[in-house]
Amino acid sequence: MAKIKLEYIWLDGYYPTQNMRSKTKVEEHEDFKGTIEELGLWSFDGSSTKQASGGASDCILKPVAIYPDPTRRNGYLVMTEVMNADGTPHESNARATIEDDDNDFWFGFEQEYFIMNTSTDLPLGFPRGGYPAPQGMYYCSVGGKNTHGRDLVEEHADLCIDAGLNFEGINQEVASGQWEYQLFAKGAKKAGDEIWISRYLLDRLTEGKGMYIEYHPKPLGNTDWNGSGMHANFSNTILRTCGSKEKYAEICEAFRPLVKEHIEVYGEHNEQRLTGDHETASINEFSWGVSDRGASIRIPIIAVEKGYKGWLEDRRPSSNGDPYKIAARIIKTVKPIK
Repeated sequence: MAKIKLEYIWLDGYYPTQNMRSKTKVEEHEDFKGTIEELGLWSFDGSSTKQASGGASDCILKPVAIYPDPTRRNGYLVMTEVMNADGTPHESNARATIEDDDNDFWFGFEQEYFIMNTSTDLPLGFPRGGYPAPQGMYYCSVGGKNTHGRDLVEEHADLCIDAGLNFEGINQEVASGQWEYQLFAKGAKKAGDEIWISRYLLDRLTEGKGMYIEYHPKPLGNTDWNGSGMHANFSNTILRTCGSKEKYAEICEAFRPLVKEHIEVYGEHNEQRLTGDHETASINEFSWGVSDRGASIRIPIIAVEKGYKGWLEDRRPSSNGDPYKIAARIIKTVKPIK
């Protein structure tokens, strides 16, 4: 018999930006295979996470995805949904609202973030009380003058790969101390699970290093520095196979009357980032175009070259957005189109 460590991870009840919470369950197994079917429900004190009252504080954790924990011996990362005591989804459970049981929707998220220095509350590369050289030389840079935080980023990439996430790449972004990684999954729920697990690994990695991760879409305020987004690349069978410019236009136009509904779930403080500058569309407008990084929705040139067979990129979601909510809203808009 071996003892295994199961890190149950869930999202709390803070609104509009939820936080990750986790706790470890140690179990004894004779031959653990690392499957969901081997895991049981667990509970937590919802009154401490804004998910229940003190008089009826128990909330249920339902395991939905499991990954090896590369930092622990006999360890596993368990993504869970929060359920009410009667077994129904808790109101904070956005994963349960995704209508993609057949995994027809594929998502690729581009997660941007800043690595912050805990002693200055500034991004790496920023001097105390001032600014580094203007943005321009940091994007995809190499060398100690312009590249800050690579050791952490490389270690995070290795952890994600070792955990079995479909991790697709990393690059330094436009501002100093700003980075991005990409994840792809066939199935909206799986894509959301992997973003949350990857964020968990990234946040945990900063502990004891004098750093923290900032997901705020505009942490430097109204300055001439790019904000952080989480561009949502998505497709379904129609987008992957239709071969129709008109159908792509129809799907893009379906988003136009629903700008408010999408922005509401695309992340807190996003109005500070979506100004029309710094490779963003204005939050007050909607546009789409081929290879246009200043549009709300971009049609990738690769999809066009393949005869309108591929995917679309919604560039509006912010770096602190919930991938479950983002995917659920995109599916709700696109799924009715046949």
